[in-house]
Parts: sequence; C-alpha cells; structure tokens
Amino acid sequence: MNKIEEEKMTDVQNDKLDDEDFDTILSKDIEFTGTLECDKPYLVRGKITGEIRAKDILVVDEEAVVQANISGKRIIISGSVTGNIEATGRVELTASGKLVGNVTAPEVYMETGCYFNGACTMTKGTVTE
Repeated sequence: MNKIEEEKMTDVQNDKLDDEDFDTILSKDIEFTGTLECDKPYLVRGKITGEIRAKDILVVDEEAVVQANISGKRIIISGSVTGNIEATGRVELTASGKLVGNVTAPEVYMETGCYFNGACTMTKGTVTE
C-alpha cells in the first residue's frame, strides 16, 4: 500500500509523501505559465503562474511558488500559493505553507505556523477521497 492509499484510512496524516507516490513532478528548476490539468497525483516544486485543475491529490512542496487559482480534489500546501482554492475534498496548509487567497472546501486543515490571508468557506457534503 502506498502512502496516498494509507492517508485515505486516517483523517490527519503527518508523513511526507515520497516522489514515487506521484505520477508527475514539476521540478524546482521549471517555470510553467498557463493552465495545468492533471488527472493523477501531482507534485509541484517549481513555479506555476495561471490556473491548476487537479482531479486527484495536488501537493505544493516547500520551495514551490504558485500564483494560480486551483481547483481539485485534495490540495496540500507546504510552499507559497497566491490564488483562490476550490476543493471537492480537503485543503491542507502545513506549518511551512503560505496561502493568500480564498478557500472553498468541505474540510480545511491548518497547522500551527502556517500563513493564511483570505476567506474560508466550508461547504456541505461528504469528503470524497
């Protein structure tokens, strides 16, 4: 069982995901501008400007810088995001994460030490993992 499957079994997961848990990784030396659509787990370590549409888990790693509106199933932010987020599952802002923008999701987790400046709207419904 990989770590993504293990996370589906618990509410809060503190383990770091490994590179092999992701179908695609945008490395830290890459800058992307435009609309990014991903169907499988995606890890961002570089810079993205534009829009991100994720059908599975999206992780913004600690050194990543994202200036984009993000929609997706589950979004984990450990880096810097400027833009609005809309999730059908949950949004997780880790201690190293920085988010400037509004969040709309059924579940939102924020660790002590994170930075959040925006509005948070908790939607009704069952979280789908």
